[in-house]
Amino acid sequence: MENKGDKVALITGITGQDGSYLAELLLSKGYQVHGIIRRASVFNTERIDQIYQDPHESHKRLFLHYGDLSDASNLNHLLKVIQPAEIYNLGAQSHVRVSFDIPEYTANIDALGTLRLLDAIRENKISTKFYQAGSSEMFGDVLQTPQTETTPFNPASPYGAAKVFAYQICKNYRAAYNLFICNGILFNHESPRRGKTFVTRKITRGIAAILAGKQDKIYLGNLDAKRDWGYAPEYVSAMWLMLQQDRPDDYVIATGETHSVREFLQRAFSLVGVTDWEKHIGVDPVYYRPQEVNLLLGDASKAKRQLDWQPKVKFQELVRIMLEADLRDAGLDPAKFMRQ
Repeated sequence: MENKGDKVALITGITGQDGSYLAELLLSKGYQVHGIIRRASVFNTERIDQIYQDPHESHKRLFLHYGDLSDASNLNHLLKVIQPAEIYNLGAQSHVRVSFDIPEYTANIDALGTLRLLDAIRENKISTKFYQAGSSEMFGDVLQTPQTETTPFNPASPYGAAKVFAYQICKNYRAAYNLFICNGILFNHESPRRGKTFVTRKITRGIAAILAGKQDKIYLGNLDAKRDWGYAPEYVSAMWLMLQQDRPDDYVIATGETHSVREFLQRAFSLVGVTDWEKHIGVDPVYYRPQEVNLLLGDASKAKRQLDWQPKVKFQELVRIMLEADLRDAGLDPAKFMRQ
């Protein structure tokens, strides 16, 4: 774990979608990257396994540590040992629907976990830059459209409420202790590494399974919910850009477009030439939230202006990228099934 002059970064949630893309980005920039992973009876590192096949041997600058955002003692110890120049707090219970089932756990990890990390920085007097993964779900039952950095929060789930606490405690510690802390208010961002229980991935995996003859229907909840969907690798670059600024600030990261789940279905099925897609969809009330969020649409003008960041991959291409990947995972040749 010798530091040979590389900039040192710590990522919580490194085995998740965003964490894996961020680790690749930082390694490509010459960082020494440390990640916190939870101990489990099976390995859950498939999203970062490809780093270990890197011909440039960037895996020699990647270090994984057992830990948990519920364990303050462990977090204090890791920060003291690693002394990171940058910390990216991506670890969370991140499924909104599930947060209604396990609200206390969600609050403990997403809200208090952030506070534990901030206190570890403060107590160890570590000179570091801190990125907090906020969410468009903090806007919840939106009070203004589109949503910007000044739009009032109105969370409609335990997940959203926990993320609002984390956002506010970051602002508080930034002001009270003069810490370099940035909040990224990221709208939905997807990729072939998106968790399999999230709606976009359920759709693209489901279509691949239907074409492979392994299932007939995809069961979903609210088809009319509208989201601002972007491409995860582009969004992690925005995280990095925030911590490269001279002063900490908070930024909305979004595409500025909103599309419904129904539109996602239409686009994905049309790519494989299926027009009567409704027969493959079942609506199951179990997937509805107790309180729905019907419309999210972000305005990333500030990020464009101050970070020189803007999305390149938009909705149509995003659906194609995800569907191609899941067809390949199902053993199907995208060229044989997908239309141009």
